[in-house]
Amino acid sequence: MAERKPIESWLTDMDGVLIHEGTPIPGADAFIRRLRESGKPFLVLTNNSIYTPRDLQARLHRMGLEVPVENIWTSALATAKFLDDQRPGGTAYVIGEAGLTTALHDIGYILTDHEPDYVVLGETRTYSFEAMTKAVRLINAGARFICTNPDETGPSTEGPLPATGAVAALITKATGKKPYFAGKPNPLMMRTGLNAIGAHSETSAMIGDRMDTDVLAGLEAGMQTFLVLTGLTTEKDTEKFPFRPTKTVASIADLVDLV
Repeated sequence: MAERKPIESWLTDMDGVLIHEGTPIPGADAFIRRLRESGKPFLVLTNNSIYTPRDLQARLHRMGLEVPVENIWTSALATAKFLDDQRPGGTAYVIGEAGLTTALHDIGYILTDHEPDYVVLGETRTYSFEAMTKAVRLINAGARFICTNPDETGPSTEGPLPATGAVAALITKATGKKPYFAGKPNPLMMRTGLNAIGAHSETSAMIGDRMDTDVLAGLEAGMQTFLVLTGLTTEKDTEKFPFRPTKTVASIADLVDLV
């Protein structure tokens, strides 16, 4: 087996790795501080498309984690990058929040419900039946169906919430059209993120708490992968998958000395 090249850049998931239910995970501040001191390129990733990078920067700052805006990469940004490459200056009907609408505005997209090129589905706090009905009719009329991420549920203090993947399944059932998912585990999100910081997959690592999104995306993008056990996946769960992370560790604190 070929020897791995030294890690020169880092990508890390946010929820379950750096923070958990609004609280920083022990070691997260030390890891981010070590990254910034090292000067190595890095990104904090999230499949959540609700917030803009500036929103997330402020949220992390309140928890004592200092992450510059340019080091935050969301599924909304990955989706916008994909659409800008595919059809520059296009039009879209969007179900989502500021993180997604801002990303699309920034690439020059027009948001409209009149014969849009795309229907783009992301997270929102209030999925309306009216908006979903409009999406179904626009897709049936020829709009291409894009989703920011396939996550079927999202966390909340009260318990799991239906997320983009679950709503996408509803729209697929009504239209017969499956969406293209831009976020994890699509390695596209990893590759566009690496390009954004000038990094190469051979010398990059991905840290995550989920086998089915973080580890899979990192693996398929050609990176080393680290699974932390502070989120959704237990060590026993890893045996259910036909692939393995490069290494499993208890938490982000165990990776500080690798930076």
